[in-house]
Amino acid sequence: MRLLRSTALLLALSISPALAVVNDPPGNRSKTQPPIDMSSIKRVGETKESFEGKYQKIYALLKRDKNLIRSIKKSAAQYGIDPIHMIGAIVGEHTYNVGGLDSAQAYYVKGLAYLGTKDLAFGYAGISIASFVARPEFADCNDLTTNYDLWTCRENVWDSTFRGKRVDGVSYPRDRFSKVFFQPLFAGQTFGLGQINPLTALTVTDIVHRKSGLPLLDMDKAPEVYQAIMDPDISLDYMAAIIRLSIDVYRDTAGVDISDNPGITATLYNIGDVKVRARTLAAARKRNKAAWPEENYYGWLINEREDELRKLL
Repeated sequence: MRLLRSTALLLALSISPALAVVNDPPGNRSKTQPPIDMSSIKRVGETKESFEGKYQKIYALLKRDKNLIRSIKKSAAQYGIDPIHMIGAIVGEHTYNVGGLDSAQAYYVKGLAYLGTKDLAFGYAGISIASFVARPEFADCNDLTTNYDLWTCRENVWDSTFRGKRVDGVSYPRDRFSKVFFQPLFAGQTFGLGQINPLTALTVTDIVHRKSGLPLLDMDKAPEVYQAIMDPDISLDYMAAIIRLSIDVYRDTAGVDISDNPGITATLYNIGDVKVRARTLAAARKRNKAAWPEENYYGWLINEREDELRKLL
């Protein structure tokens, strides 16, 4: 799952704070499933699986793991969201973005293993993430009050100043901030039951701390970040926080309540860029009130199977 990001478009577009909030109509906008991302097609080909087979496997896991369903419901209630949104994200990730698993217990074991790996650190070419974001280029980000705004500001600086460039004798890859500085394991970009990126976890750790009372994650303590996104007892709260953030941003920015459309929250969980997309929708709705959020292939599946998925709850 990609980091929820904002760009300069956030400053270019605005919406009236008095805009009335309307409910997003349930179901899919598209009659047929939008094209599936080529990376997902390639992955399923390499493993000689099928998307339907992967869907059935994660569905079966959720159906038999009653404790996991109870935990999902608990986290969803704490963050004030329908648990179908969390079911949708888990099913979508394990259908399209990650190989199947036989038991959620595997993630508990991996979470403990990461916590015990003391030499993990976030950085690039010997530069720690803490020293990198302490550079003067990031100074304007320091006064931002939420972790989401802070880290999206830092990512914008990365894109404009460092990405694909040579700065002070260091050549930086033409790649995403999260992939360059937050992948010390070189074993993938997202992790755990909810397939959360380490940087995404840092963007919502203040929300999780406030809502759940869990300790704030620290960019200098990579093992704890990995443990948080691998251990379902913790990562479910991070999933709920990410979804809650998407719902709130669309309501406050575009005037659209997406809380009854799990296909849209699943789409946003998959593609990120929530504030940018909400601002774009806001501008579209100023021109045409019939403009609504649109699901991608991932979210389309969740809406198409919503009745079946709700049986899990």
